Amino acid sequence: MSLKPLLPGALSDRGQQMTLGVMGGGQLGRMFVQAAQAMGYFTAVLDPDPASPAGLISHYHIDTPYDDEQGLAQLMQRCDAITTEFENVPAPALLTLGAHRPVAPSSACVAVAQDRIQEKAHFVACGPISGVYPAPYAAIETPELLAAVPADLLPGIVKTARLGYDGKGQIRVKTREELAAAWEQLGRVPCVLEKLMPLQSECSVLVARGADGQVVAFPVQKNTHHDGILAITEVHEGAVPADLAARAQASTVAIANHLNYVGVLCVEYFVVDNGAGGSDLIVNEMAPRPHNSGHYTQNACDLSQFEAQVRALAGLPLPTPRQHSPAIMVNLLGDLWFNANGVRAQASEQPVSPPWAQVLALPGTHLHLYGKLSARPGRKMGHLNITGGSVAQVRETAAKVLVLLGLPPLA
Repeated sequence: MSLKPLLPGALSDRGQQMTLGVMGGGQLGRMFVQAAQAMGYFTAVLDPDPASPAGLISHYHIDTPYDDEQGLAQLMQRCDAITTEFENVPAPALLTLGAHRPVAPSSACVAVAQDRIQEKAHFVACGPISGVYPAPYAAIETPELLAAVPADLLPGIVKTARLGYDGKGQIRVKTREELAAAWEQLGRVPCVLEKLMPLQSECSVLVARGADGQVVAFPVQKNTHHDGILAITEVHEGAVPADLAARAQASTVAIANHLNYVGVLCVEYFVVDNGAGGSDLIVNEMAPRPHNSGHYTQNACDLSQFEAQVRALAGLPLPTPRQHSPAIMVNLLGDLWFNANGVRAQASEQPVSPPWAQVLALPGTHLHLYGKLSARPGRKMGHLNITGGSVAQVRETAAKVLVLLGLPPLA
């Protein structure tokens, strides 16, 4: 990747406005486009959905499949550098683009994140540097490997090596019989079996790394999931013990450096009981892009994860992000549109807009909706950032928000 910065508002070598492209038109692409446009860049989106949230607001929308040769050629013609908004963009497509334009993250980095077996091996390789390892695991790709799984990995959780997200493609198992049945149920595709650990909490870390090797870390995020989907992120003093937070940040920097990564990277961790009355860290998985848990940076930090993505892609300086306000992020799923007055309706009924006027009357509330044209249960429709002058104030406001939206209370 070229170290020559792509300056906002400048003309490119092609004599056109400097343009940044993104593979994928969902909400993460939309917020990248918004950040790039705010800095003066033109933008281009490649996404097969004509109503994609990012495509609707971008200067250019290339409406083709991700592996379409003509679509990729158009993206290269339009853009001076290209990124991706999700890890399941075909890595060969990124490789094709990378032969002609700077692409960050690279196809090689995205390929590691697309395959849990490669991802776990990478975490193990980084362990001696970071001191943080994944949970004990075994790869299952053949009946022979299934039979050879060590007994001490049970009970565990079977996860497909590819295409699993938000709790999909995962089955908990207690016995060898359940393990064999789970692998059969998952279609005998390559999987990993992870030993179940005594989970206390979950956290994640965002870093941004430039092509020059400069890397900066955001504050550590404490995450709460419901049914495998992120529900709440808390980022404030006391959310994560300071010693664990420092280790998580150092581990994430090591993971990014070991990959020679360029762009924004999020790594998720489990906080587990160490058996001696304390806590330890286990690295779970990584996302080669901005992350749901990092949305709080839009309103609580002087550098958002999306501006950091733009800066890393364009080769601009990466200042260390500073958090100026305690923050809580609430994920807004489509269920809310069928949850009027806290009573769950049927998905077949007409959706009703949540009580945004009441929510936004509360101090420090910042609503971000993604421009999706229809609400569905389980669909990510937006998020709400809550900031304030103190942790107590933010938690008090968040508690009121959750009551208004009919959501479970803070832990």
